[in-house]
Amino acid sequence: MFLPADFWERPRPQDVYLGKAHDFMRQWKSGETEFTLHTSGSTGTPKPIVLTRKQMTTSALATGAALDLGAGTRALVCLNIEYIAGLMMLVRGMELNWQLCIIEPAANPLLLTEEGAQFDFTALVPMQLASIFENPATSDKVSSLGKILLGGAPVNAGLQMQIAALEVPVYQSYGMTETVSHIALRRLNCPEEETKYTFLPGIVAGTDDRGCLFVSGDVTNGEVVQTNDLTEMEDNTFQWIGRADNVINSGGVKIVLDKIDAVVAAAFASLEVANAHFTWWQPDQKLGQKLVLVIEGELQFVSENTIMEEIRKQVSAYETPKHTYFVQQFTKTPTGKVDKRRSFSTVSAS
Repeated sequence: MFLPADFWERPRPQDVYLGKAHDFMRQWKSGETEFTLHTSGSTGTPKPIVLTRKQMTTSALATGAALDLGAGTRALVCLNIEYIAGLMMLVRGMELNWQLCIIEPAANPLLLTEEGAQFDFTALVPMQLASIFENPATSDKVSSLGKILLGGAPVNAGLQMQIAALEVPVYQSYGMTETVSHIALRRLNCPEEETKYTFLPGIVAGTDDRGCLFVSGDVTNGEVVQTNDLTEMEDNTFQWIGRADNVINSGGVKIVLDKIDAVVAAAFASLEVANAHFTWWQPDQKLGQKLVLVIEGELQFVSENTIMEEIRKQVSAYETPKHTYFVQQFTKTPTGKVDKRRSFSTVSAS
């Protein structure tokens, strides 16, 4: 289950996925100084990016210190190692002398691990943790994952309620390929949910005239990385508001789609609606941009009107979706995030 300590020195495994891990780990151990990765494509077209060994080592050491993950940590690697989140699990393992169990990415990674396996640390996307909770065969085994690091997508209200009941610590990460994985963390169950992210040591941050975050440090190779994330900063912490490119102007009122997504998620959780969803916009002669709700699949046991009534309890009439669309299946990026633009284009084309 766990890789042998000299895995990269052994012959390349026949398994294709393990072979890729072997190739990277051998490169790393040979002293390679630069590595080319691709961004996830969740906020634009995937693009190649070159990261240095120093950047990746700095990030690995910061994570180990922040989460108290020292030598001998038993880590489950179940994120795609062709992208930064999964690849950094390999770097942490080598730099911090962890024991690694590598499995190919799956919606429910616990279905692919050995019976009774115990881990000290696991990085997941929220969809994976939700799948673990939903499956009766794994729902009571979450504690076997050890400390959990979530990233890649927001945690919805329903999943947050399940996380709050866990005894193992669960963290939400903030970061991107350009910052070599996460640069800030917030605890989701300690004993109350933290609303603000705390920067890892060595991160210098600020906001531009739009209120969007920029960061720099050794993990960015000293370069300033400007984001489109609207934030409210206070000392070494910040609250994430939403993406500047997810702000629409509807009838002269600025609406942050990420904020409305959170409200809709709370409404869905309150009504026990499990469908995936997101808010988007479409051109409108009167409003300029009209706020709409997009739902995956068909509603069960609840009406569209009931959902809208629940949403209206939380926001103004301006921030209430004006129309609801249904899509059979959302389009995803290679890292499993919902591609909102492409998903909505199937509605527009129908």
